[in-house]
Amino acid sequence: MDQGREKVLELLKKELAFLDSGGYKRSPNFPWRTRYIFEESPICPNSGDRTRPHRCIDCWLMEFVAPDLRTEQVPCRFVELEENGVTVDSLYRCGTPMESEEALRHWLHERIRELEGQLHAAEELRAG
Repeated sequence: MDQGREKVLELLKKELAFLDSGGYKRSPNFPWRTRYIFEESPICPNSGDRTRPHRCIDCWLMEFVAPDLRTEQVPCRFVELEENGVTVDSLYRCGTPMESEEALRHWLHERIRELEGQLHAAEELRAG
């Protein structure tokens, strides 16, 4: 596995820790709503900066966004969290905050497991 994959694994684990620590609960700055998934997480290059100096297309999360949706204003809202097409955006429209967090948690665990498997397989090939 190259350093890029290892970095993605590290960021996914960081996102899971943020989620598990209650990171998406209501913010003191916006007490009327829960935080936006990915956008208001420490893993977002633009987190906390309303001017959004970093282009979303350069974000590491784009590998999880369908190519035809990468030009959306906030492409990380189109990360498909479930195989049936459920995205962050569709959960905002039809799900509860609890459902959104559970879908995100499941998605994170799956991606982490996949990347760890890839890392292990690559190490075995190098050793082998």
